[in-house]
Amino acid sequence: MSGSAPLAGIKVIALEQAVSAPYASRQLADIGAEVIKIERPEGDFARDYDHYVAGTSSFFVWANRSKSSVVLDLKNETDRARLESMLEDADVFIVNLAPAAAQRLGLSAAQVGERYPRIVACEITGYGAGGPRSDDKAYDLAIQAEAGAMSVTGDKDVSKVGFSAADIAAGSFAFSGILAALVRRGRTGEGAVLSVSMLDALAEWLSAPLLAAHYGPGQPKRTGRRHASIAPYGTFELSDGTTILIAIQNDREFHAFADLVLGDVLIAEDERFQSAAARIAHVDSLEALIAQAFTDIKAEEIRRRLALAKIAVANVNSLDEVWAHPQLRARHRFVDVEAPEGSVEVLKFPVEFQDFEPRYGRVPKLGEATS
Repeated sequence: MSGSAPLAGIKVIALEQAVSAPYASRQLADIGAEVIKIERPEGDFARDYDHYVAGTSSFFVWANRSKSSVVLDLKNETDRARLESMLEDADVFIVNLAPAAAQRLGLSAAQVGERYPRIVACEITGYGAGGPRSDDKAYDLAIQAEAGAMSVTGDKDVSKVGFSAADIAAGSFAFSGILAALVRRGRTGEGAVLSVSMLDALAEWLSAPLLAAHYGPGQPKRTGRRHASIAPYGTFELSDGTTILIAIQNDREFHAFADLVLGDVLIAEDERFQSAAARIAHVDSLEALIAQAFTDIKAEEIRRRLALAKIAVANVNSLDEVWAHPQLRARHRFVDVEAPEGSVEVLKFPVEFQDFEPRYGRVPKLGEATS
């Protein structure tokens, strides 16, 4: 591959911890930026979330490859001066300390942007500036609760999303915002001060159910394995004991499903199932009908018919099955990286460049680049 790294020559100083900011800066590192991770003497506490991956936290390995680690005590005048010297020639500054702590240190995005007008300074906070919750502590599950994610997840009981949805949402918006600011700076020379709140980011992801609840019938019921607005769209068990998910988006697909999979086109003409709204209103009856058909027909034949009807179908995989996923493995979507205590496999950056291979550098030991 002959293309240059998109962010080659970009220097990022990341005063970061946990997941949201590290995930944003890791993506910058993947596409060529030099990322210097500033850690307190005891290290980013995410290093100790677990010790599953060659003695290192799974969270830390995921969000911190291709960075260097510098340990600084920012209450120490010498270390603080060292950070300022790093910022003088930095292109990007990322911080996700508590807002009050960053402000006291003079390291909020606005304060850094004022001292270094060409820098792109981005802060990630829990609740954003202004408002009654601005200074409250915020972790992923707290924001999942606040943003309404728990109200639409699971079946009957309150349930979290099973991964760091709020952190990932905030880190992803920080990444795209920083890229946009760098594009503008390339045109105009202007730096930027950016702020991303975890609450804003995850609430944005909840926009469809939020709008539907406010302008429609109110808080939706938790639908668990089902879709809230579309049917049939959920999991079904086949006669061989395996579970699949089928997804039907429109009336045309439902007609094909009724005719070619269930073997009875009249099902699509039943007034209970003639529209998306009708199918949702009678979802229990519809799913019972499908479940019976899937019990009566061999699993291999159901899969053949679904393919013939061009119905979207998915296996309901365990994490072990995802690790060995034939599509991911056939496309070589895992790569080895060095962790502090050995080599591990990780997923590649999800954007494929035709002429550039993202960088997959080692996961840094605490303070290894401190001089």
